[in-house]
Amino acid sequence: MPLAVGRIRDLRTLTVVGALRGLVEVVLVVADVERSTQFYRDVLGLEVISPPGLPARFLRIGEPGAGIPRQIVLVPRPADAPAVAPRATLHHIGIEVAPADFESERKRLGDAGHTLRTGQHPFMPVEAFYLDDPDGNEIEIATWRG
Repeated sequence: MPLAVGRIRDLRTLTVVGALRGLVEVVLVVADVERSTQFYRDVLGLEVISPPGLPARFLRIGEPGAGIPRQIVLVPRPADAPAVAPRATLHHIGIEVAPADFESERKRLGDAGHTLRTGQHPFMPVEAFYLDDPDGNEIEIATWRG
């Protein structure tokens, strides 16, 4: 893995800056791919980008652009797999909306019958609310208020 050259903060500390550019995807193992697709496509508005016939479903977050799309991938849980893998821990998935769309999204999702929760970021000027997908994964809808 290539690393960019670091810089010295003081004589005891070297900060190494990696070549990572951004988050590409979050892959979720789900009980029912169709049910989860309906949630992410019909409720949150993500676009299915995978070709028909694949066992997994790829959904793009945001507008198309150059390079790898930001995406959520839904993978079917094998019938013989435990409901939760012993070492798997996912706290939540955060999805950004424009500040002008934040309140209308909160109203739309609340009016659709989803239980919405609020939270406060510990240090950034972010406003957010939370809801659960059909498999119980917590989804954060957030906007920048800085």
